[in-house]
Amino acid sequence: MSTKFKLSFWQIINMNVGFFGIQYSFGLQQSAVNPIYDFLHASPDQIPILNLAGPLTGLLIQPIIGAMSDKTWHPRWGRRKPYFFVGAIICSIALFLFPFSSSLWMAAGLLWILDVGNNTAMEPYRAFIADTLSEDQQPTGFQAQSFFTGFGQFLAYISLFLFPIVFVGYTGSLPNWIYASFFLGAVLSVSSIWWSMSKTNEIPPTEEELAILKAEPLNILSPFIDIYKAVLEMPKVMWQLFLVYLFQWYAMMCYWQNNSKSIALSVWNVTPMNKMGYEKAVEWNGLIGAFGFIITFSIAFYLAKLARKHGPKLIHFVCLLLGSISFLCFPQVQNQYVFFAVVIGYGIAWASMMGIPYLMVVSNIPKERYGVYMGIVNMMIVIPMIFQNLSFGYVLKNFLDNDPRQAISFAGVLLVLAAISTLLIKIKKTIPSE
Repeated sequence: MSTKFKLSFWQIINMNVGFFGIQYSFGLQQSAVNPIYDFLHASPDQIPILNLAGPLTGLLIQPIIGAMSDKTWHPRWGRRKPYFFVGAIICSIALFLFPFSSSLWMAAGLLWILDVGNNTAMEPYRAFIADTLSEDQQPTGFQAQSFFTGFGQFLAYISLFLFPIVFVGYTGSLPNWIYASFFLGAVLSVSSIWWSMSKTNEIPPTEEELAILKAEPLNILSPFIDIYKAVLEMPKVMWQLFLVYLFQWYAMMCYWQNNSKSIALSVWNVTPMNKMGYEKAVEWNGLIGAFGFIITFSIAFYLAKLARKHGPKLIHFVCLLLGSISFLCFPQVQNQYVFFAVVIGYGIAWASMMGIPYLMVVSNIPKERYGVYMGIVNMMIVIPMIFQNLSFGYVLKNFLDNDPRQAISFAGVLLVLAAISTLLIKIKKTIPSE
């Protein structure tokens, strides 16, 4: 690849603005999709299987799109940009249609489409950062993504609290504020991606790299061949990271599926059957979730600095422990205002999850294969999610009494195991200082 120029801080910010729209969409998936299922009368043990769309599309699409983008170059459109722009358009269409869901299965089907868009955009975007930034600026680049992850999800969560004040009443089975939240997401998805595309140029390949692209052109089979070869040659650090992710992402799915219901029970002693009471819990979950993401985007760049000084492994270990403390305390809270203190650990852990593990990986993979390996990293995220979607309904029903509070305590234990597993990772290369 051609020489990488040192970018200013604001150039790095501009190139990551698109992550804001992607993560607003993802924030709605975390905060609003499960309440929509609840409003459409899903039982608690149905929720995990209804969430299968996200991880399964990620498993299928992200590594394929990543491998395709490695073999793409267009003088005008670039290498990664076409993929995350098309993904943003798909997201916008799905977000616009989502509130019109009239049944559980319509909502589940639109979630599949939404995730196709999100996953088409996600890993080419991460590869875009790795392509464009030198190694000493990559910590700032990936933590800028973490910043916009927190900011986008903050807006998604705060909309659950503020929009019910403005958009009152119901349309069909759903509150009007859900329509407003999803319509805003439809606008942000495309507009934020367009901003980053217009402000950042991709680095063109060298003559040698162009010759390789012409000699090994993109075809139907090439993404699958590239994925197969990449898995066979995968650095050991990625296998070690997979153990961390197995516990970490199973835990996160348990939390997202049960946090509103846990608040409803522990604070107001109501279930989704009490529509008005549960809507209040959903709104409050939006408020405390938004506060957690304020923590995320406030600390994101500081974590990059700490990762350079102490190493990403130690930082991720500490952040996961703080997240586990949040989850273990969460079900015990009976005063809704105490959640603002409890959620701080979750906000810090999320800031680390969105950026720090990529620093362990990116310095150990070949630059010409960033796309496919970022896709494989996402496979390591979604496989635990799929496992959770398929297994946790049974666990919740038979071992945790269908109690969302116990589900979140279970998630806390899993984050402790993820933190311990982080200490087993052996990183050969270190991160250079800026």
